[in-house]
Parts: sequence; structure tokens; C-alpha cells
Amino acid sequence: MHIEKRVLVTGGAGFLGSHLCERLLEAGAHVICVDNFFTGTRHNVRNLAENFDFELMRHDITFPLYVEVDEIYNLACPASPIHYQHDPVQTTKTSVHGAINMLGLAKRVDAKILQASTSEVYGDPSVHPQTEDYWGNVNPTGIRSCYDEGKRCAETLFFDYWRQHELRIKVARIFNTYGPRMHPNDGRVVSNFIVRALQGRDLELYGDGSQTRSFCYVDDMVAGLMALMDTPDGRTGPYNLGNPHEITVQELAETVIELTGSKSRINRKPLPQDDPVRRCPDISKSREHLSWSPQMRLREGLTRTIAHFEQLLQQPQMSGFEA
Repeated sequence: MHIEKRVLVTGGAGFLGSHLCERLLEAGAHVICVDNFFTGTRHNVRNLAENFDFELMRHDITFPLYVEVDEIYNLACPASPIHYQHDPVQTTKTSVHGAINMLGLAKRVDAKILQASTSEVYGDPSVHPQTEDYWGNVNPTGIRSCYDEGKRCAETLFFDYWRQHELRIKVARIFNTYGPRMHPNDGRVVSNFIVRALQGRDLELYGDGSQTRSFCYVDDMVAGLMALMDTPDGRTGPYNLGNPHEITVQELAETVIELTGSKSRINRKPLPQDDPVRRCPDISKSREHLSWSPQMRLREGLTRTIAHFEQLLQQPQMSGFEA
């Protein structure tokens, strides 16, 4: 008899979480989506609501949760500076208390658990590209520390639960991810540039535009997370998941203007505190152990993302919206 796998996705109504819920359902899992709707929205999972194997639960993971599941993807945490700096204490609580609660749940029900960590654990890196054995260059008292240090502490907890309780853990360090369902006002460079270009407004470029990022399309990222979850128990990670193709922020701005056909101009502003100058993953471990690497080319991914935002900005509630 086939036994359906029960999977919990925290932050499941968010940008990345909603795509993950979709793919898990397609793979035949029963999915419990948990979200407190701080940055996630019901709208992101509205197309899943009629699915018999999908449950949506409003819950904040800084409080314990009692459900029976086989796997846990812990994605819950605001991931853009504009959102995680809105309530930095709550951001740290979500990363730390949330990890403790989800690890406790995994221990109780003997579930496999994956932590969605971040490239931010590397801070403003002095090593390039970043490998998983690099410890990072992080400011512990700056305005981004609530997120950076919260995620670093969560990784510590995961590995201590693995060593102390033999919990089956997986840790993914996620680099810049983009695609449909990004929050239009999350302050991230891709969504910000696209929305402003579609509205014909100036694109705000911080610094001289020479700082680099690497952008991974959301479908590729979801495939990486699921591949990591399916590895043997000894494969704990951490694993870098991201696109090793590096691009300057200036080049990104010019590409977005071209693809949208916008008349927007580029307006330069001072670089924010602790903004990393270079950010690019070394994904050698993920290629070897997960047989994973991103497939989507940036121009194609941007074209799909632009189409999503064009449709979004036509909706009545978005009239007058400014990124």
C-alpha cells in the first residue's frame, strides 16, 4: 500500500515557499503550509486551496507547533532587508526560536528537517566565490545582523541537534533567488528594478553599480531544496544553492530596462551599511552530491518575472503602487 508522505513547509505562503508547496504536491506529497502572513500571502497559494492534499495553517513558528509529519522544510523568516529590518527583534526570534521549535517538532515525530539558511551567513565576504567551509565576515551589531546572525545561530542549532540527538538535518545556504510571486515591495534588487522600470520611474542604483550578485530562478532553487532533502541521512550540508554566474548590479539594471522596453533612467544613491560588494556561490558540492545546478538563463527568467509583475500591476489594488 502506498503511504503518502506528509510534508510541513513553514513560510509556505511566501515567494519561495509557495513554489515549493506546488512542486511537493505535484510529487505526490500531502503538504501542510504554515505561515503567519507577515510577508507571505494567501494569494500565493490560492491555486492550491482546492487540492485535497493541501492544508493551510496560520501560525507563527516562534510558538510551538504540534503536527504529525515526515519532513519539514523550515523557510519561515522575512528574507529581504526592508522586511527583516522592520522588526529586527522578531526577525531574530523567528530564526532562533523558530528553529528551536521546528527542531523540537522534528525530534518528537522523528522527521527529517531542512533549514533554509542564506548566503548572508557569509556577510561581506573576503573570499570569492564563497565555499561552504568559509566562516564569513559578518558584522554582529549592524542593521542587517538580526537576519545574518539569526540564520547563523539557526545553523548552529541544527548541527547541535544532529550531534546531540542524531536528528536527520539538511542545511541549504540560499543565494539570491527571483521569479514570479516575489513581493513587489520587498526592496530586493530584481523586484525593485522591474517594478520601477514598468512604471517608467528611475532605477535606483546604490554605489557605482560595480557590486556583483548571482541570481537563481525560483524553479531551480526549489529543485535544489528537494534534491537536498532526498539525499542520504549523512549528507547534512551546508550546501550552497544559487547561480554561480555573476553579474554587476549595473548590468542587471540595463538588462531590465532593455527587456521591459522602459524609458527609465539610472539614478545613483549611496551604498547602504554592510551591503556586500561581491556575492557568488561556489556550488561544486551541490553539483557533486545533489547532481544539481541551475538551468534557467537570466534573460529568460527575467522575462518570466517581468510578465508576472506586468499582470500584478494591472490589478486594481496595485494602482498607484510605488516600489
